[in-house]
Amino acid sequence: MITIGCFHAHYSNITLIEEALAAYEVELVHYVDPGLDRLKHDADFSDVVIRDKVAQTLRWIAECHADAILVTCTLFATVLEQEATQVPVPVIGIDDPLLQEIRRIAEDYIIVFTNPATIEGTMARVNQALQQADENGQLYVSQTPQTEAVCIPGTFELIMRGDKHGYHEAAREGLQQIAEQYPGKTVVAAQLSMAPAAAQVTIDCGIPIHSPLALLAAYLEKNLGVARQ
Repeated sequence: MITIGCFHAHYSNITLIEEALAAYEVELVHYVDPGLDRLKHDADFSDVVIRDKVAQTLRWIAECHADAILVTCTLFATVLEQEATQVPVPVIGIDDPLLQEIRRIAEDYIIVFTNPATIEGTMARVNQALQQADENGQLYVSQTPQTEAVCIPGTFELIMRGDKHGYHEAAREGLQQIAEQYPGKTVVAAQLSMAPAAAQVTIDCGIPIHSPLALLAAYLEKNLGVARQ
């Protein structure tokens, strides 16, 4: 059985990952650190602070006998390109499956966030992914879709202070409004915490909202070889 160390910024992501991978033969060991999110508005906060802490934690999780690491926070994931190379096990960012899908399907995307601190880094990862070659060496530049970031304001603070219901409702209303505002474009909920709201809008309104959770299990099957029970 493969062991995945899950690096979270908030405990609420634990249940989402546990449910998504319940049908698989995998041991999930969870590490929760909300500290960076609490410091993000400090005057001296920078990418260097994120890199140092993420690098330290990735090394620690790898030393704790993890076969792979799943980073569920998009703020943490923004620095993975360099930091992931410093550990001896595969490191997967929660947005990696979405980045792969955006590369594969050339559409106009609206990338929706609730945490404004993750926008710049995640969009940089999106744009970088669109410039990368596929396994056949073909670049995606010629068919690069239009991507736009939109933030649902005043929402992320709810989940960070434990108001999961309030956060869910705010994210659901925001995603539905954005989807209606941008007809013909593909709406993506960028953060794992938004996945339940994205699923509810899809069911209630028939408006497909993509999220990291929907693609995660298949991605881990392909890239880590996790097997169904």
